[in-house]
Amino acid sequence: MTPRLGFPVFDGDNHMYETRDALTKFLPPEYRGAVRYVEVDGRTKIATLGQISDYIPNPTFDRVAAPGAQEDYFHNGNPEGKSQREILGKAIESTPAMREPAPRLALLDEQGIDKSMMYPTLASLVEERFREHPEATHTIIHALNQWLDETWNFDYKGRIFTTPIITLPIVEKAIEELNWVVERGARAILIRPAPVPGLHGPRSFALPEFDPFWKRVVETGVLVIMHASDSGYSRYANDWEGAGEFTPFQSTPFRSYYTLARNPAEDAVAALACHGVLTRFPELRIGMVENGTTWLPRLLQNLSDTRKKMPQLYGEDPLAAIARCVYFNPFWEENVAELAKLVPIDHLFFGSDYPHPEGLADPLTYAERHPELSDAEIAMVMGGTMANMMRVDA
Repeated sequence: MTPRLGFPVFDGDNHMYETRDALTKFLPPEYRGAVRYVEVDGRTKIATLGQISDYIPNPTFDRVAAPGAQEDYFHNGNPEGKSQREILGKAIESTPAMREPAPRLALLDEQGIDKSMMYPTLASLVEERFREHPEATHTIIHALNQWLDETWNFDYKGRIFTTPIITLPIVEKAIEELNWVVERGARAILIRPAPVPGLHGPRSFALPEFDPFWKRVVETGVLVIMHASDSGYSRYANDWEGAGEFTPFQSTPFRSYYTLARNPAEDAVAALACHGVLTRFPELRIGMVENGTTWLPRLLQNLSDTRKKMPQLYGEDPLAAIARCVYFNPFWEENVAELAKLVPIDHLFFGSDYPHPEGLADPLTYAERHPELSDAEIAMVMGGTMANMMRVDA
């Protein structure tokens, strides 16, 4: 590989496009009807529990938006008022590098990337749509993890680190799944930034009920990734606009506002600090991926204010706990130097979101977009932080 930058690069946010059998190949017979592909007016849709979902418009991923199709949208906005379809542009055929690890590794070489985290795309719809069925959630997630292990491996040649999902409704099953993926080489796991559904209602993953799970996380040494997902927050917008499924490619003015006003990642980090799991398990390493950071100053200020008024409620300074345990992935359009005034620079890391349309078509242009950083700082953000998080050589 010929490096295009003068330091190692570790992309903290890469995605695969799953094949059609990802959720179903390893499903036990009694769950075969829980997830199905159906034809609707000549288009393939995915149905969960018999209900068609529009969360991902084309769940086969045979044709997808081009990588980086929305770069101009995120940089300059949408002054012409284009539709989402116009912004996304002409679809392209999925390539082998989007589907399999060997061609993806060759693509990383072309892109000048040494290592990457690899996250599923389709999987983000599962937990919310099965929130009232905890046993089924665990079963489907395990089936997906079996597919990920078979197709991608959790550690492919020490360069592509595919992250299995751990769902938490039943703590004992979450621990079983954690042990299963670690035995197969997983070095990082995905946990949804959302309240955990259960038979008695939702609750925070940072409450003592989940301590046996977090204890095992620390023992195994895995990195925890909380990637943007369908966290169920559409129900709060629905209180204002009426019921409807969360559809990230279709929006309204209020729902667009609400994604900034009520950010699941903000609430997730608040829960980690306020419910004390970062204090009870100070060795935890948690990376917030594709959540941006515009909400972070607000969160830190609010936590500082509440501790100032009620310090007896906290086991330690929540800002210190966050600075120790939590790592952040700024969007490419954000000012990383300003963010580094709030959290240590070695807790900030690069992620291109390749090959998603909202990401970067050329991942290494992330470095060019941050002239505010020194050479040492950009090297840390582009590779050093993620290598430290994953406990691998840069």
